[in-house]
Amino acid sequence: MKTVLLPSDKTPFVSIRFLFATGSVDDPAGKEGLAALTGALLAEGGTRALTYEQLLDALYPMAAGIGVHVDHEVTVIKGTVHRDHLDRYYELIRQVVLEPRFDAKDFERLKDDQRNALVSGLRASDDEGFGIESLASLLYAGHPYGRPVEGTVRGIDALRREDASAFHATRFTRDALTLGLAGDLPDGFVERVTQDLLALPQSRPARVVPPAAASPQGFGVLVVTKPARAWAISLGHPLSITRADDDFFPLFLANSFFGEHRTFNGALMTKMRSERGLNYGNYSYVEHFAQDGASTFALPNVPRLRQAFTIWIRPVAGEHAHFSIRLAVRELRRLVRDGLSHEAFEETRAFLLNYSKLWTQTPSRRLGYAMDGAFYGGKSLVDELAERLPRMTVDDVNAAVRRHFSPENLSLAVIADAAGAEAFVEALASNAPSPIVYPTTTKSEVLAEDREIAVEALPIDPDRCRIVPAAVMFEA
Repeated sequence: MKTVLLPSDKTPFVSIRFLFATGSVDDPAGKEGLAALTGALLAEGGTRALTYEQLLDALYPMAAGIGVHVDHEVTVIKGTVHRDHLDRYYELIRQVVLEPRFDAKDFERLKDDQRNALVSGLRASDDEGFGIESLASLLYAGHPYGRPVEGTVRGIDALRREDASAFHATRFTRDALTLGLAGDLPDGFVERVTQDLLALPQSRPARVVPPAAASPQGFGVLVVTKPARAWAISLGHPLSITRADDDFFPLFLANSFFGEHRTFNGALMTKMRSERGLNYGNYSYVEHFAQDGASTFALPNVPRLRQAFTIWIRPVAGEHAHFSIRLAVRELRRLVRDGLSHEAFEETRAFLLNYSKLWTQTPSRRLGYAMDGAFYGGKSLVDELAERLPRMTVDDVNAAVRRHFSPENLSLAVIADAAGAEAFVEALASNAPSPIVYPTTTKSEVLAEDREIAVEALPIDPDRCRIVPAAVMFEA
């Protein structure tokens, strides 16, 4: 197994992460959702010695918990505890990793929860997440990344308790494990944990590396219909690079300039919200992004072997959807054509050098970033940025943008109300003008630019435009 250690006597806490290189890409055909349900049973299914209720009772006095997160490529089991409670806490998390209960009642409860999360959560009430997953179904058609980690409705329905126990027995192995420990580690603790982990099977079945996604030609469009007062828009294309590649870091800076998550630092946010008030958020990403709880920061330990450039247009009024897509594409074209100015580069570099330090404020987050670095064969992203940004040039950034961003070849997914979907697709396919009218007085220079945006040509392929009801998405 791999080991990542970040010992420190400056904190009274110890953070533990078990990262297994197994996730939804390992779901058997017809049983999509198995990895996610296995992870849920580890998180909320108790151990051989303790029911889930007993496990919670044991954790409560320590003010600690045990979290499990399943993604496409990895499953991470994690927790943080005060050093005074480490022995008792470690015994509990050890049992979760090595001795899960797989109780029949817990299995049925969590299986129902997972199905409901897909049907009543994602498809019915999480339009933003639904839009992102719908875009993934375009970017990765026929690929494990093209469905939610939760799986499909039929896949979940087909799962049996013995499937989960077998998945754990064959996929949670020593060769799949990266062990991470951080904080005030007592003498002998690392050796104790590594000795206990010898109880894991040594090796897992051979794993197929996910193939590269095919790059779109022109614009393909998927409109998913459901009752929607506002429309969620997602667009993007696959990338051929990850954090393992040198080009990733200048592209990361360019993306911060273009659409840094949950900040007003990005060009998209300036154009779409600050100047026009179209919606509340417009962001872009050069790798998979999952927000860490209520923070604005990325969740560590969701690394992927394949990545994509994506733009999220947080829901807009349906009558503004066409205009918003044109505006986002126009700004991307401008970025590729003109690049960053020297001033914009310097401002963004200074912002990232300081902002990135906030991502590793806790031992647990530092550990997560260090383990992601090990996944990609390098350092923590924060450490990489601290090392690379000072010697990066604006020419490096603009050259990477031209190599990897393709504004003429994008996939587009829209969660839309059925009442306006057909007219919307017809307008897209015909490049009909999409003028916008504001309810309040707007600056003359904005209105002048709007007249150009309203007729910005998009290379829509009418033969690759589909309208489907939400109920059929991720059914099978």
